[in-house]
Amino acid sequence: MLAVLEVVRKTTDFLAGRGVESPRLNAELLVGHALGLRRMQLYLQFERLLTEADLARVRPLVRRRGLHEPVQYILGTVEFCGLQLRVDRRALIPRPETEQLVEQIAGACVAAPERILDLGTGTGALALALARGFPAAAVVATDLSEQALELARENAVATGMAGRVTFQTSDWFDALAGERFDLIVANPPYLSTAQTLAAPGEVRNFEPRCALEAGADGLADLRRIIAGVAPFLRPGGLLALETGVGQHAQLLEWLLNAGCQNCDSRADFARRERFLLARF
Repeated sequence: MLAVLEVVRKTTDFLAGRGVESPRLNAELLVGHALGLRRMQLYLQFERLLTEADLARVRPLVRRRGLHEPVQYILGTVEFCGLQLRVDRRALIPRPETEQLVEQIAGACVAAPERILDLGTGTGALALALARGFPAAAVVATDLSEQALELARENAVATGMAGRVTFQTSDWFDALAGERFDLIVANPPYLSTAQTLAAPGEVRNFEPRCALEAGADGLADLRRIIAGVAPFLRPGGLLALETGVGQHAQLLEWLLNAGCQNCDSRADFARRERFLLARF
């Protein structure tokens, strides 16, 4: 029989041999998940001997990670702005940078928005975080993918906000004729075809390509959102975008042509131009 610590060490060596980043952290997460233990609980049980039934739960998770499936998909959850969200291959995994977009929006809103639109909601991360941050707001979340919307609805239920967000199928603004919002937020696809092909296998081979890539230059979806946004914003309304690196010069030009009154370019944690906050 093997003790927990020995299994963690063997798992670490296995993952390291397959080029997985942070193999020890991944090993602890996977073994802990298989045993129903948080990392701190795992540390306290390092000498525990594992049964064959225990090992049978660990092995398939480790094999999946060895194939570079994202650990978030294997664990099935990710934390976003304090919310525990379900994640799987139906939608893109929420990133820490997108949490920063929520912070930027909170700082930019002088008055709480009454109506919020989240375009391309995916897991529902932005819509649910904003619904919690602005409890009086009516929040609409759209996606073209029915599978993503199904996951987002599951997350609304899991976080206790099923009644706070309305989910709707829409190809950006196509199904929203006549609606107006104080805040529109989007984290659309913004990788070019070349960037998608060059992305790590964890991203390229497992996350939905339609949520990553936006044409040869990575700008197709951002171009559509900016060109179409003005009729859907109330006067003084805010458009908040997460974008790709190196895209802001072109996007700022499009925003000015679309009627933007002022626009701020904001950097992410790595000091890369990542967010645009445009007031109309």
